Amino acid sequence: MLNYSPLLEIYTVSFFGHRYVDQFTTIENRLEELIIKLLEEHEYVDFLVGRNGDFDQIVSSTIKRVKRDYRDDNCTHILVLPYNSAEFQNNEDSFSEYYDEIEICPEAHAAHFKAAIQIRNRNMIDRSDLCIFYVEHNSGGAFQSLQYAIKQNRQITNIARSPDSD
Repeated sequence: MLNYSPLLEIYTVSFFGHRYVDQFTTIENRLEELIIKLLEEHEYVDFLVGRNGDFDQIVSSTIKRVKRDYRDDNCTHILVLPYNSAEFQNNEDSFSEYYDEIEICPEAHAAHFKAAIQIRNRNMIDRSDLCIFYVEHNSGGAFQSLQYAIKQNRQITNIARSPDSD
């Protein structure tokens, strides 16, 4: 008789934020608390990230640090690219060392490059149980992604707001 183990329950989290961030340390601390909490509460977590600005870099470095210092046995750090860029092609080995997995979003890859990031963001939102945002103002791609996540009834956390303001 074969003994099958149950499939892991994967909780998917995506991150979106403004290209420029002023409060690096504050945002990093909020992210670290949130990431540790997610790892404690869920059997397995897929972290979907982009690579288009300060917030994305803070997210990825925080995930890497938490995996190194806290726990790395129940999560995957996944870079989701909108298209196959020259930066990725020229540095694929470095990217592969930094991220656990790298995906190129098929819907975004086939689109015009000016629309590709927003299409990739929508794809990530559609796959996610939780969307974590850093949105301080009502304009730009991160704000558009927040509006889309709200329309899709996704669970949302905006770490741009202080915890006391909620």
